[in-house]
Amino acid sequence: MHEKVLLALALLLPAFMAQAGDIHVLQPWSQELPPNAPSVAAYFVIRNDGNSGDRLLSVDSPIAGNAEVHQSMNSDGMMQMAHVEAVNIGPSEQASFQPMGYHVMLLDLKDRSQLQDGGQFPLTLHFEQAGDITVQVLVKKQPPVAIP
Repeated sequence: MHEKVLLALALLLPAFMAQAGDIHVLQPWSQELPPNAPSVAAYFVIRNDGNSGDRLLSVDSPIAGNAEVHQSMNSDGMMQMAHVEAVNIGPSEQASFQPMGYHVMLLDLKDRSQLQDGGQFPLTLHFEQAGDITVQVLVKKQPPVAIP
């Protein structure tokens, strides 16, 4: 019985964390896709436990024709979203990808079947130093209560 619990936890681990070297990607999630929405956003936290910085250069997912890193910002009282070329993560720092901040926009959606509550889809993050990290993004009806 104890082995079954450990196996179940091990199978769930990729949904909550993935790492390459000192870079960790924690709690990847996306909100359930509204009907007829042309795009969906993905969120997570990148933590750098190392002594040197790294940069997130790009992202991709097989469920989308295009995936881009964006940042929402308040400009003269208006919320705007802009494409970001790279995100720096300094030594012993973290970057939070969350609503109204950094996020990944998945555009030209190919497969909407995985974008319902409880679904999962792969997302690959491409780092300058750490290389590629693929996580399983958990789709939720409501945003998580606490994001690290």
